[in-house]
Amino acid sequence: MSSVRSFEAGDIEAVAGLFQRLLRKDGKPASGDLKAYLRALFLDGVARDAELYSRVHVRADGTVSGFLGVLPVEMEFEGRRLRAANCGTFACDDRDSDPFAGARLLRDVLSGPQDLSFSETSNDVSTEMWRTARATVLAPYSLEWLRILKPAAFALEAVAGRVPAARLASPLARAVDALVRRSGGKQAWSHYTPLAGKADAFIDAPAADGEFIDACRQFVEKFALRPRWEPPVLETMLRHAQRKALYGERVQQVVKTRSGKAIGLYLYYGDACGIGRAVQIMAEPGQESIVIDCLIRNAYERGLVAIRGRTQPALLQAMIGKKCAFLHASSTVVHSRDPALLEAMTSGRAFLNGLAGEGWTRLIGDRFG
Repeated sequence: MSSVRSFEAGDIEAVAGLFQRLLRKDGKPASGDLKAYLRALFLDGVARDAELYSRVHVRADGTVSGFLGVLPVEMEFEGRRLRAANCGTFACDDRDSDPFAGARLLRDVLSGPQDLSFSETSNDVSTEMWRTARATVLAPYSLEWLRILKPAAFALEAVAGRVPAARLASPLARAVDALVRRSGGKQAWSHYTPLAGKADAFIDAPAADGEFIDACRQFVEKFALRPRWEPPVLETMLRHAQRKALYGERVQQVVKTRSGKAIGLYLYYGDACGIGRAVQIMAEPGQESIVIDCLIRNAYERGLVAIRGRTQPALLQAMIGKKCAFLHASSTVVHSRDPALLEAMTSGRAFLNGLAGEGWTRLIGDRFG
């Protein structure tokens, strides 16, 4: 009979194979680098909790057929310290022979001692499992925004993801984008034009980890439900976030007034001629528009063709007028038996996604060699 138990060191080989085959869609054997990282992330961990462990689904013969990665997160709400389960990597085999294995695995995790459970990377299949377990989909946290900067190059990059030879047309795309730039005028959905604005009165500068951590801890305080980030935890997370080879160069900035007061920050990855991925944007209340403008201009000046990121309710109002398109790729789902916590999350008063999710891990956006 199949069963669910805690993830152990002896399961790493099997779990790495599931990750490689089901999530990366790669038929090659899992690398030693991936296996070592799974151990570091889910067994050594950025924060240990004796009762919150990742779980595996095991067949009757003892072999592993499923995995749900759990990262314990310490959070707080109205002065209360909470335990949260960040449920990220979710892979389950044998869907034909045992279609309910994934549901059993999820139910086991949700029945743990944590005050709330959440995931920011739930696909359509796993979202239905969460819903069956009486979880809630947070629509304002579940959209991705996309800002096109250079239309011809963006279209070419989108095609090149499936047909690499399309990049041979790069000179033509650059010529088209140069013509678009010369047309000037106001901002448009199709392209970005660097124009003078309020953001010019602020300093947008690279930030070392220490400065970035201080700013993160400052800006997260405005949320009713938030991670309880001690500096060592954020330091470890940023070490994990140093490299995302599939996304490009890491850009970590703090936006300040001329007098040096931090009013926002952002972290994204991207290379020239590519599409950038924003992992985090944070700002003082009322300064969100300035920080978003700084991010978009920075991406444009670095030669990116577009940039995208995950929405948060605190940023949505400021994105009106920025000529961003919105799309759905995965869902942010939450589960809690506490009505007050659910209300905080459904009303947009919780800090989730990005550094409060799993966007900082190497499992999203990095290459394992």
